Amino acid sequence: MARNRRYQSAAIRFGPAVKAFFLCLVIGGSGVGYVWQKNQIYELGQEIRKRELRLNELDKQNEKLKKQLAMMHSPQFLEARIQELKLGLVRPALSQIVQLPEPVPETGPAVQRQIAQQTRPPPR
Repeated sequence: MARNRRYQSAAIRFGPAVKAFFLCLVIGGSGVGYVWQKNQIYELGQEIRKRELRLNELDKQNEKLKKQLAMMHSPQFLEARIQELKLGLVRPALSQIVQLPEPVPETGPAVQRQIAQQTRPPPR
């Protein structure tokens, strides 16, 4: 004898509806996750772009400051600054300049012995 639908269990009657609900939930969740992920990629790209622009600005500023520093080290600038501040500094007279000869390094076994003696640890 055939059974009526009325006597079927609830799992059999609502099974396809529950499967369809979960399938829609998975598809919807995947769609929301995809959109969120694309949004994150876009925002990170914007942040990278902003930081690259900031880096370029800092590079330009760094170059400008390097040029300014080089200009401030020039003798003309220093002399103008000395006169501006009225420091009273003047170039030294030739009699005030002392030139020292540069020592010529010695080569040979005596120098090597001295180096060897210096590198040994002191006796205890």
